[in-house]
This record gives sequence, C-alpha cells and structure tokens, in this order.
Amino acid sequence: MKARLPQGYGSGGAANIQQLAKQAQKLQAQMDAINAELEVKEYSATAGGDAVKAVVTGKMEIKSLEIKPEVVDPQDIEMLSDLITAAVNEALRAASDDKEDRMEEISNGINMPGLL
Repeated sequence: MKARLPQGYGSGGAANIQQLAKQAQKLQAQMDAINAELEVKEYSATAGGDAVKAVVTGKMEIKSLEIKPEVVDPQDIEMLSDLITAAVNEALRAASDDKEDRMEEISNGINMPGLL
C-alpha cells in the first residue's frame, strides 16, 4: 500500500525550505545589527536619591560609578555597598530589558532558543 501525503504536502518542499533559510538569515542579520547597536548603548540608574549613579553598557559592563561624598560614611559602609549594588543592578536590568524588547520586536514574540 502506498502512503499518501495530505493535500499540499508534496510540492514545493525544497522551495519552502530555501525561503525559510533566507528568512532565518535575514532575521540573524537583523539580530546582529541590533546586538552591535545595543553593545555601545549606555544605561544608567541611581539609588539613594541620586546619591549613587551607575552607568553600564549593553555589553553588561560598568562604564562609570559616581558616588556623592555625603553618602560616604566610614561608620556605615554597608549602606554604601547596598546603594552601589542597587544602582548597578538596576542599570544592568535596564540594559537586559532593552535587549529583550528589541529582540522580541524582530521575532514577533516567537521564542527561538539558541538564536535570541
């Protein structure tokens, strides 16, 4: 007995695969361009009423850290450490969220493990 394919499944298979490959290449090029753009972008966040300001890049690297002198209390190093941690984490979160949003825009919300 011969197996039958459902209607529309016997023709154009190679052409569909080629078209899909072209779309994947285009998507990869768009993602590479966005990644390059985001790597040089800067994100900043503050903590403690602007007492500490952190600036990070899209590469998730700290570019600068500004600390106002009035928050430097030798008796309370723990508070200063907490402010620094909060500012850096918020700046990194902003960079990560921006990348995620941009990638979601070009992928139309489709989760593609290994690509995004």
